[in-house]
Amino acid sequence: MMRTVQNFLVQVKRYWLTVSFVIGFAVDLLLLNKIDSLFDNLVLLTNATIATVAFFLLYAASTERMPEWLSRKLYKYAPVFMQYGFGGLLSGMLVFYGRSGDFIANAPFLLMIIAVIFGNEFIVKRSDKLIYHLALYYVGIFSYCILIIPVLLGKMGELVFLLSGLVALLLVVGLVKLLAWVIPNFIRVNIKRIILTIGFIYIGFNTLYFSNLIPPIPLSLTHIEIAHSVSRGTDGAYRITSEQQPWWREHTPIQVVINPSQSYIACFARVYAPTRLTTDIYHHWEYKNDAGEWVEQFRLSYPISNTNIRGYRGYTQIASFTEGEWRCSVKTERGQVLGRKAVTIDLDKQRGELVTRVE
Repeated sequence: MMRTVQNFLVQVKRYWLTVSFVIGFAVDLLLLNKIDSLFDNLVLLTNATIATVAFFLLYAASTERMPEWLSRKLYKYAPVFMQYGFGGLLSGMLVFYGRSGDFIANAPFLLMIIAVIFGNEFIVKRSDKLIYHLALYYVGIFSYCILIIPVLLGKMGELVFLLSGLVALLLVVGLVKLLAWVIPNFIRVNIKRIILTIGFIYIGFNTLYFSNLIPPIPLSLTHIEIAHSVSRGTDGAYRITSEQQPWWREHTPIQVVINPSQSYIACFARVYAPTRLTTDIYHHWEYKNDAGEWVEQFRLSYPISNTNIRGYRGYTQIASFTEGEWRCSVKTERGQVLGRKAVTIDLDKQRGELVTRVE
């Protein structure tokens, strides 16, 4: 038993940077819940602070500005705290981004996490590690800024995103200037690579955003369903009537049987947004044609309003539909996808039991 524990500890020590990154990642997965909560913001701010301070101290330890014993300690432990901070920042990004959009929209961020783990193990050259750490730091800070600044301002959109990117850019430039103070020759030799790396990341984030490939943080879709009917009572509660579906259809296109007497179908959605943020939500109803392409038929909108405990509630309904495959995509005004639900409409089959619930 002791030998097994010792072997485990040896492996942990061998991959200590990746382990500390994963720990920071996992802690935030457990702690983070609402982007506008004070606790969540303190967690993210703590991660950003830890990453920044540990980053600076790591490279300051490589100079003769500190006592030798302190430099040894910092050189040994600062990378652990820095990786923990990076893991926390990127975890926060994935937690809140992962609640929006579909898998394809979130795939770049999952690939980024995998790239970090490989980078920790295979990048060994000192100059390459500096570029790698700066790139990782900038991605984390950029992600943090585009999460928190819309919350602070109570609005979102192109200008807010550009402002967030500018703030992140100023922060990373400030860190580079601090590094230039403690390791001036090293920074001077690598300054072109630093500028190209930071510029590439800045352009990459903006390209993803303006191509609508980044989910519309800080909005996230908490629930969506296709129903036979939705109505709102005078008490603000929603009555949702839908056909009972097998459990395995939860994450697949559902099947809805429409009687000739039924004149419309509805799409009900809950969208989480910070309490101070106001915007419009758009439902795009699309039909799959004979060529297998999704063609938009209707575009309906409503403002998010009322209680936001589990998400702003709202619905749209359409009356002109035919048999076949449809889907309702929930998007922002810019066309960023929060999520979607597909449905197969059948006019001939026997309809199942209808169930009405109140939200």
